[in-house]
Amino acid sequence: MAEICPVCGLPKDLCVCGEMEKEQQRIRIRLEVRKWGKTMTVIDGIDSKKMKLSKLAAKLKSKCACGGTAKNQKILLQGDHREAVREILIELGFPAENIEVQ
Repeated sequence: MAEICPVCGLPKDLCVCGEMEKEQQRIRIRLEVRKWGKTMTVIDGIDSKKMKLSKLAAKLKSKCACGGTAKNQKILLQGDHREAVREILIELGFPAENIEVQ
């Protein structure tokens, strides 16, 4: 017998909890200027309890070819990568209407 998800009650292979969690998040992508004019792309609003921020930060860093980190429930990327990050998050299954670029 297949395992049953305790949240939605569906079998594990048909579980939709992960997709529902992505749809409920409001993600903000903004640009900050740090010391000496260095720009940082800041992504916040992603629930760190439902998704590993460090793994998501690693994916974003490799696709944007930049440095960065995940701390304080935010992902920080070096440089201006707002539009690229938006496209990557849409590819990962986050709905486009829940992603705000500032």
